[in-house]
Amino acid sequence: MQEQETRIGPAGWSYEDWKGTVYPEGSSKFDPLAYLADYFDTIEINSSFYRPPSASTAKSWVRRVTHNPRFKFTAKLHRTFTHERPTDTQKDEVEFRNGVDPLHEANRLGALLLQFPWSFKNIQQNREHLADLIGRFRVYLLVVEVRHSSWNKPEVLEWFEEKGVGFCNIDQPLFRHSIKPSGLATSRVGYVRLHGRNYENWFSENERPSDRYDYLYSLDELEPWVDRIKTVASQARETYVITNNHYRGKAVVNALDLKALLKGEKVRGPATLAEKYPHLKEIAVPE
Repeated sequence: MQEQETRIGPAGWSYEDWKGTVYPEGSSKFDPLAYLADYFDTIEINSSFYRPPSASTAKSWVRRVTHNPRFKFTAKLHRTFTHERPTDTQKDEVEFRNGVDPLHEANRLGALLLQFPWSFKNIQQNREHLADLIGRFRVYLLVVEVRHSSWNKPEVLEWFEEKGVGFCNIDQPLFRHSIKPSGLATSRVGYVRLHGRNYENWFSENERPSDRYDYLYSLDELEPWVDRIKTVASQARETYVITNNHYRGKAVVNALDLKALLKGEKVRGPATLAEKYPHLKEIAVPE
């Protein structure tokens, strides 16, 4: 029987506000991706949501994580398929697949995430659209993130199981009809995403986009998620836990918190980060 694995890491690695916080100040030769791959076994590629990567870029990503044999990326499907429908074309599909195939062929792509907005509700038209996407991208291990509570039905989960599609368990600000936290696995891939709980700026169009993800979970807030992650991992072959509260490196902080809570021991962490977030000195060994 294949060993069950849980990988924890942040969403993305290229943020200006991480310099001097997550990353040390200095050299132009510094590689943030390779640096994070020293501490984590996964990172979610969120740039693919905004623009498909080129094949050469994806090959570069593979090369830069070779020092960690356990490392696998996950990637978000481009927004034209999930947020701008029905504008996607065959050309869009080919371009996206060409960009992520180097990861897939190198066995470095753990899952492709189909993330939908809160406005994507469980109606016939949307179910048909989702089924179409699942068919078009079935060559990859797929995970679906829905945020509206109308999807939280037994028949939906059964359909995911039949299709071999993973269900994304999320933490988000809970408004009316927001899908609630869960610990479910519907395929060989378990998936958890923590977005933060910034109620004030979640739906605001006037704030900076980064403000939505300006939230640091306390250890007490993470504790229930430790139990949920364990439940997911007991049902899946591979489980990915992604912290998306990226503002000022908080995703990296909480990813280290979760690693330590799940292991029950201190973990390695960037020294620069512990200087900004002192509680890490209790749970992470600075390097």
